Amino acid sequence: TGLTPAQRVVTVQEGPLYRTEGSHVTLWCKVSGYQGPAEQNFQWSIYLPSAPEREVQIVSTVDPSFPYAIYTQRVRGRGIFVERLRGDAVLLHITELQERDAGQYECHTPNTDERYFGSYSAKMNLSVIPDTLSASMAPQALTLMEGDAVELTCEVSKSTAQHTHLSVGWYLLRGAGEEHSAEEILTLSKDFVLKPGPSYEQRFLEGDVRLNKVGNSTYKLVMGGVKPSDQGQLYCEAAEWIEDPDETWKDISRKQTQRTSLVVVSQGRELSVDIAAAERSLSEGDTWQVTCVVGTPESSSRHFEVLWLLNGTEVAKFDPHGVLIWEEEYEERAKLGQLQAFKPSNTVYVLSIREVGLRDKGTYQCSVSEVKTPGDLHSIQTNVSAGLQVNVKPTENHMRLSVSTSTPRVMAGDPLILRCEVQGATGPVSLRWWHLPPQHPGRRVPVATMEQDGTLSLGSAYRDRGARESLRLEKESPGTFTLVIPSSLDQDDGGQYSCEATQWARGRSWTGQGEAAVTVSSMAGLGLQATLRSRIATVSHGQSFELLCQAEAGYPLEEVPLSVRWLFQPSLPMGPFHKLVQAFPNGTVVWGPAQPHFQGKAQLAKADTSFRLHVHSALPANEGTYQCEVEVWRRNILPLGQPAASASSNAVGIKVVLPESKLQVATEDSSVEIASGNAAIECRIVFAQNNSQFAVTWYLLPPVADAMPLQILRANYSSILEYGSEFSSPAQKSRFLSQRVSSNIFQLQILSASLRDQGRYYCVVEEWLWLVDGWYKLGEGTSGRTTLKFRLPGEQLQMEKTNHSISAREGGEVTLPCRLQGALLPGSHLSATWFQAKSSGRASALLTLRQDGTVAYPEQRLAGRLHLRRPSAGDFSLTLSSVERGDAGAYYCQLQEWQQQSEGKDGALRAWARSGYAQLATIPPESTALSRICSSPPLLNFILYLPLVLILLLALAVFCWYCKFRK
Repeated sequence: TGLTPAQRVVTVQEGPLYRTEGSHVTLWCKVSGYQGPAEQNFQWSIYLPSAPEREVQIVSTVDPSFPYAIYTQRVRGRGIFVERLRGDAVLLHITELQERDAGQYECHTPNTDERYFGSYSAKMNLSVIPDTLSASMAPQALTLMEGDAVELTCEVSKSTAQHTHLSVGWYLLRGAGEEHSAEEILTLSKDFVLKPGPSYEQRFLEGDVRLNKVGNSTYKLVMGGVKPSDQGQLYCEAAEWIEDPDETWKDISRKQTQRTSLVVVSQGRELSVDIAAAERSLSEGDTWQVTCVVGTPESSSRHFEVLWLLNGTEVAKFDPHGVLIWEEEYEERAKLGQLQAFKPSNTVYVLSIREVGLRDKGTYQCSVSEVKTPGDLHSIQTNVSAGLQVNVKPTENHMRLSVSTSTPRVMAGDPLILRCEVQGATGPVSLRWWHLPPQHPGRRVPVATMEQDGTLSLGSAYRDRGARESLRLEKESPGTFTLVIPSSLDQDDGGQYSCEATQWARGRSWTGQGEAAVTVSSMAGLGLQATLRSRIATVSHGQSFELLCQAEAGYPLEEVPLSVRWLFQPSLPMGPFHKLVQAFPNGTVVWGPAQPHFQGKAQLAKADTSFRLHVHSALPANEGTYQCEVEVWRRNILPLGQPAASASSNAVGIKVVLPESKLQVATEDSSVEIASGNAAIECRIVFAQNNSQFAVTWYLLPPVADAMPLQILRANYSSILEYGSEFSSPAQKSRFLSQRVSSNIFQLQILSASLRDQGRYYCVVEEWLWLVDGWYKLGEGTSGRTTLKFRLPGEQLQMEKTNHSISAREGGEVTLPCRLQGALLPGSHLSATWFQAKSSGRASALLTLRQDGTVAYPEQRLAGRLHLRRPSAGDFSLTLSSVERGDAGAYYCQLQEWQQQSEGKDGALRAWARSGYAQLATIPPESTALSRICSSPPLLNFILYLPLVLILLLALAVFCWYCKFRK
């Protein structure tokens, strides 16, 4: 009670660690503060730099199915395994580090506690660096007399980017030459300290054994006087060291040189024989050499017979004259070059065997006899020999093969990359790749073959360069082969890929095989979708807005090339969408026809599978509807070809609100009364912004009932005039003018105003503002009505105001009434004008009778059909002959009374009046005699009543018959 349970803590080896490619790496992990069993389980995963958020499982102490496919074969082959140090601590072993093993490693311990408390995993980084260490020494076979000096040179270099140290040491192999029997001679440590081996410590102190560094990469071992104990195989070993974060030094690479054979001839005997070989444990197929050295003073003047024996049986012999004689059993092999024997000097004899076989194992002897007189075998003076045991092991197939892929799941069009690693091969290797399509079980499709000499050939299905233009099979290193299919066509390229490696040696072959699975998915069938969103739908002028286009599909879009096309449909005029801009996966940006409205204002951005369009300082031209189209491409066809899949988003509308208009126009109704001459109609702005410009449009409402307003003229914000259709004639343009008489007052000037100009006038004022790229209308206001009247000195003329409806047959003649009621004042004259009212409300003058009695025809085309009969002085009725269908409509006449002035002057208008309307309807012309008869009123009435008369007569007949029947 009162105790808090321990908190679980997982600790992993501190990183980052730098290790060389191909080295054996260990990473420790331990857990403390846990509850449950003493033996805890551990799981190792990696986060690769190419996908730092995605966990890739490697190995587990509890779950055999834990590894992902990319690591399965290496775990099964013990290339990766976990060593348990104790119940709560383990070591992760990677026996042969690969470049793809770089990343962030995570050690996780599954929970065994009653509740979650503490940390359950820890992470560290491992970087894989190239192994740049090299050590080299030219191999030699040295025979020295005891006391001679020897000097051996070792070249050591590195080019590692990280800070590392080197150590260089010399070693001696005695006996059978096994590695564990190597004896240290002298080493220059990573701390730049010279350390002799135990057997050489005294000689090092005496200066008889030295290590000299010459330049940056040359190390020399100097032995002043060799001893018989120095005999054996000498080699140089270099190690590269790096300091880990825990301040310990770790050797990350070791390299050994080839060996130099040293034979030391003792000076203490008259005749001696020594036999030496670099290796005594051989494998089938090795090349082996054994040396026999005769130790004697004054050797040049002496003669020796030397025999080579295997298991007591003679192999070859050098006679005293130096002639080589093979035993019959070995002659054939000697002719084939498999056996060689030679004497470099009178005291050195060499036997060499190429492609050692099992028959070559056993005890080799060198027997030397001194011959006093060459040719006299009875003169043999001394016979000595030496031997050594050689073991030849049968060749075993140590070849191991692993197949992996870095592209286990791809989309159609993505490349397939498969790697086949062959380890332990001792001879040339040929390689074959096969495809095992899942839709055809049991079938193997040849993909590519690489022969021992590097010759490459493709399977028949892969020779079409149009589909497989750059399929590659490359030998990256002596044991690593990579197959690259740059473009997977479709799902049929998925399935198992098999690598088959064959090693050839001494007429025998060994074959290994491995497989890796890939899945190829089609883009078109996995539901590509695009969604367009905006945080705001209405923005003020000058405000920025942003559109987000999100792409989604049933496959990871982060791994495939995406492009986006932004479309724009302006608000006015409505029309099709225009391409604004398109961004391709390679970064190319292509602007469309809508660019001018967005130049210098639109910014594109992409994050994973979302695309952003940011528009700065919005203008009215940016108002409209936006849409995005997302396209998925196959990697191999960029930038040409068609996308593998595409999707269009929903449409999003953006409204740009202009600055609020403050315009106010005077709306009070008024009137203007003139007797004659010019008239001025005023339009007044009550309030507006200082920097605004104005467009003014003037309208006339004719006095006719239900008449539509007629546009007189419009003066835009640049004071350019545009006249309406009814006022577009030169005469009208010269009479109607718009003027700005002050900052807030506009006037419509009507020159030489006449009675026809009577009516109600008003203006519509538009407020315009310049906004960066053009003029924009902020608002408008309509003024009150101003009525234009004429003030005349006389009384109103009395006319008949009755409206008439008149029908006339086409081609006939019709008279339209117009009569003055009452008498005129003395000295007065009348003028009369006939008008035809138009649908617009503006009347068109047809005929004018002037004061002087002359007649004018404004419409010349009607001059021959219009007549004033004037049966009396006050009758101004109009006769229209040859009536046409287009003559239908409303007609009226207007009379004006003029007061006679002094001679030579025009009369002054005294009074005027207008008649009522005469509504003329036209009737189509008669076509036949029958139609004329049928159109006669008496006959027409008879035809209409004939059925009724017949019915009455029939009823009367029936009634009479009934009465007669009853009688």
